This record gives sequence, C-alpha cells and structure tokens, in this order.
Amino acid sequence: MREFGYERVFDVAGAVALLGTDPGARPLGGGTNLVDLMKAGVERPGLLVDVQELPLGTVESTADGGLRIGATVTNSELAAHPDVRRRYPALAQAVLAGASGQLRNMATVGGNLLQRTRCGYFADLGKPCNKRTPGSGCPAVAGEHHNHAILGASEHCVATHPSDMAVALAALDAVITYETAEGPGELPLDAFYLPVGATPHIETALPGGALITGVTLPPAAVAAHSRYRKVRERASFAFAIGSVAAALDVRDGAVHEVRLAFGAVASRPWRARAAERALTGGPADAEAFAAAAEAELAAAEALPENAYKVTLMRNLVVAVLTELAEEAAR
Repeated sequence: MREFGYERVFDVAGAVALLGTDPGARPLGGGTNLVDLMKAGVERPGLLVDVQELPLGTVESTADGGLRIGATVTNSELAAHPDVRRRYPALAQAVLAGASGQLRNMATVGGNLLQRTRCGYFADLGKPCNKRTPGSGCPAVAGEHHNHAILGASEHCVATHPSDMAVALAALDAVITYETAEGPGELPLDAFYLPVGATPHIETALPGGALITGVTLPPAAVAAHSRYRKVRERASFAFAIGSVAAALDVRDGAVHEVRLAFGAVASRPWRARAAERALTGGPADAEAFAAAAEAELAAAEALPENAYKVTLMRNLVVAVLTELAEEAAR
C-alpha cells in the first residue's frame, strides 16, 4: 500500500472542503471495501477523509411520512431500526442479507452505495479491466463471467453491482442527498448509478468532490408489504448471483401497485419497470408474475456461462410475488 494522508473531520463543511480541493481525496466510513481495494492496489487515494464522526448517524421520519437515513448509519443500525423493519421491511432484509455481522457493524450507508464491483478481473492488477484502467479491455466477456451481467451491459464491461441494500433502495424510489462546495443536491437512485456504456469507470452521477449525506425514502404504503430475496452460491457471507426486491399491493385479486428491482444482473440495481407495467391492473397470480418477469428479461443479453440467470430471475420473481400475494389474501 502506498503512502496516503489521513484527516478526521467533525462537520460536513470541513469534509466537503477537503474532498473538493484534493482530487485524490476519498471519504472513509467503515472502510470495509475501500481499504481492501487499497491493500490490493486497485484504489490509490492520496488522502482519506474520515467521516465517521460527522453528524449523519441517525434515522428519522420526514414531515411527509417518509424516512431520512444518514450516510454514517451502519448497516447493523439500519437493519435493526424499528421504522425500517416496520415500514420498509425489504430494506432491512436486504441489509441483513449482505456480508457478515462483523462487517455490517462497520459498513455505512454511504459507503455501501459507493462500493465497487467484485469482478475478479477488476481486483486483479495483472489483468486488463476497463473499469479499473479505461481502454484496457474486458477479459470477462470471453473469460470467467458466470456471475456477470445479463442486463444493461456492454462490450466494455459486464461486471455487476454488488450491493444488496441498493437493490431494495431502487425498488423503494430512494433519493440520494449530497453536499458540495456549491451547496446541497440530490439524485434519485435511478439517476445516481450511470449506465455502463463505453465508460464503465464512471459509475455514478455524483459531482466531483461531493459527499453523500444520506438517503431519503418517500412515504409509500406499498413499501410495508415488501420483501427481499437473495440467491447465492453458499448459505451466508456471499454476494448474490441473483436477487429481487419487491413490494406488492393486491386489491380484489388484482395488482393495484407493484415495485420490483433486480440485483446481481447489471452494473447497477435494475428497476424492473417493464415488469411493473405488465403487472399493474392485472391478476395477481403466478402466470401473470411469470409473464411480467419474461417481459423484463426479454432485454437480457446473456453470455455462455451466465444464461442460467434468466431462468433464475424469472423463478425468483414468481416466488417472491406469489408469497406477497398470498400474504395479502390472508
């Protein structure tokens, strides 16, 4: 690991000043991803700005009935919060599905949003990677790609986003708030993560020098009837090979409202809007759920070793929505 500077900050203005004046500066929360990448030589910040002491560690209700989550709230605190568990259960379930208890105790909401892909080529300095070194190539396309993207990828990158939390946030219409030297700003999560295109190294629309200050969840009655389901290659402490965050409101046997997002299938959390359109107003049954999943997955461009994800995701959508529909009928 090469030498780097370290500054601990206690107010947002001080953090933003350091991040905005030093292009090599990076915010440091729990460090569960950034420090590992620094040890591997993938990340090489010249300055770490320790933000753990900032006053961004609370979960509070908003005036309109939503929820405001501070950027330094740990994953464990988020998953255990009674308002999250009651009003947005898919989010609590998604957080608990990620990593181990020890890591959740350290990892922060802001850091979770900015974590990098777990693609083996990205982490291996001996291999080319467009996400790490733009223009060097994407060996995963012809190489090891069994857990890579089937939606929204490009010839330049087929890596997937690793976050469980962000998938639930995508389904819940979360808004990311941030601070810059010019003042505060916000981005809907749909706009926060950028399409991979020809620039996979540019992952978010966050302005240069910006500090994530929190996440706002809008009020939504349907969110209380939500679920997150993750499929992985071992029972615990593993990244997803496919996941679904869903919320469902069924009235008189028909879908009144539905929210659906996929994980581990694209470079960002994938909001399944085609499936939502197909479902809204129609019957809440397994046949309709399967048809909606197929409508979303019609855009899939699978590689030889990850084509199984199309079937996996279809079955996962049917299973999760069926469970929610059966609960609504009780």
